[in-house]
Amino acid sequence: MSSLLYELTGIGKEFEGPTEIVQVLNNINLNVESGESLAIMGSSGSGKTTLLHILGTLDTASRGNIDFAGMNFNDMPAEKRAQVRNREIGFIFQFHHLLPEFTTLENVALPAMVAGISQKKASAMAREALVLVGLENRLDHRVTTLSGGERQRAAIARAVLLKPKVLLADEPTGNLDEKTGKMVGEMLVSLNEELGMTLIVVTHNIELAGIMKRRLELRSGELYAQN
Repeated sequence: MSSLLYELTGIGKEFEGPTEIVQVLNNINLNVESGESLAIMGSSGSGKTTLLHILGTLDTASRGNIDFAGMNFNDMPAEKRAQVRNREIGFIFQFHHLLPEFTTLENVALPAMVAGISQKKASAMAREALVLVGLENRLDHRVTTLSGGERQRAAIARAVLLKPKVLLADEPTGNLDEKTGKMVGEMLVSLNEELGMTLIVVTHNIELAGIMKRRLELRSGELYAQN
């Protein structure tokens, strides 16, 4: 069985600007193996987040082909893409996007409940995920009482809840101080290694990129390998 998780061929993306078509991604070819860790770097506006959104089905390419775990996103109906996004892809953003009116446990359990899992089982799964990220003592706390680092760890627990095939992280340390950011980066790498989940991070953070096993740079809409 192939260990290839992503296969991108000729991916292009453009947007219609006020006076011209803006080319963001140009002929992206990329293979990502199951279980690997990959950093994609680039300047602001280089298209890193656009590429990550395409990998996560939050956006669609203007052209090209994308296969994920043997499934072709191009041929997949929107409803099926939503199911894959919920169950097989975990997202971590710069801002945690936790719901302030809910407890930490309730926030983390949400993806399981959206997937149709009972509240009792979803809560048990959320508790297990929070133990993984060291927040077992914050289960019943409102997320408004958590520190910035704790909130991001809760967001990581939410992302790994359904044991997805891949974690997609968009500047996961961008809103944290240096010490907390380093801890979060090391936690992501640890989860990648322990759980075998593929990890793809887009970041400006050179130190975070440095602990990934492979690094690419996005320049002028094209990907280049970094040593």
